[in-house]
Amino acid sequence: MAGIVFLKTEDLAKTVAFYTGTVGMRVWLEQPEITILRHENLLIGFQQHSRPDTGGVITFFYPERQAVDAIYEELRDTALEPPRVNERYSIYNFFARDPDGRLIEFQQFLHDLPAWR
Repeated sequence: MAGIVFLKTEDLAKTVAFYTGTVGMRVWLEQPEITILRHENLLIGFQQHSRPDTGGVITFFYPERQAVDAIYEELRDTALEPPRVNERYSIYNFFARDPDGRLIEFQQFLHDLPAWR
């Protein structure tokens, strides 16, 4: 089974440019007023709307710390703080904001993970 999370965005073109150009997602499917983006097993559909969805957190995870550090350098201006180890959850992470002000997280798990592919 697969799934897609749909979120409303105030400026579809700006949001798509951010997630493809900065975060590294790829366009998976285009529909009227909707662009569905893909990052590994994550599908997010952004829909043009006058009131964006800004609740929740979109989390991207990477196998190495260097990837988290590299995306932090890209997002330094919108990052809430530099990456750090979070002992409670055994992750290395940081948070930033996307063009709608939505909270996004970038992390590496510091422990073994169950298979997800």
